[in-house]
Amino acid sequence: MAKKILVIDDEPDMVTFLSTLLEDNGYEILTASDGDEGLLKVKKEKPDLVSLDLLMPNKTGIKMFRELRRDPEISAIPVVMVTGFATDDTPNMDFKKWIHERSIRPPEAYIEKPVDKDALLKEIKRILG
Repeated sequence: MAKKILVIDDEPDMVTFLSTLLEDNGYEILTASDGDEGLLKVKKEKPDLVSLDLLMPNKTGIKMFRELRRDPEISAIPVVMVTGFATDDTPNMDFKKWIHERSIRPPEAYIEKPVDKDALLKEIKRILG
C-alpha cells in the first residue's frame, strides 16, 4: 500500500510540482492550501508524512507545525519543512536555530526552495524507511 503524503503549500505551482513528483514515485497525495486546511486534513487522514510550506495565508506553517506537534494524536507524523527561508537570504532569521530552541520536536527534514527533487525524494525515503 502506498504511503500517504499531505502537501501543504499556498502556491498552486508548488503543489502541482510536489504532487506530480511524489505521485510519480509511488506515493498517494493529499493537498491543502494553508495551515488551517492542512491541520484538518492531518487529523482526518493521518498521512504518513507532511510536506509543509512555512509562509502561507491564514495559518502559517510555523503555527500549524506547532499545533501538530502539541496534539498527541498526530504529533508523531513526520514533517518535511519546504521553505524559501535560506539563512543566506535572511541573516537575521535563522529558522532552523529558532525552531530547535523551542520545546517541541523539530521537523524531520528541511528542504529549501527551489526544491531539489532528488534531495526531497532522498529525505522522504529516509524518513519513511
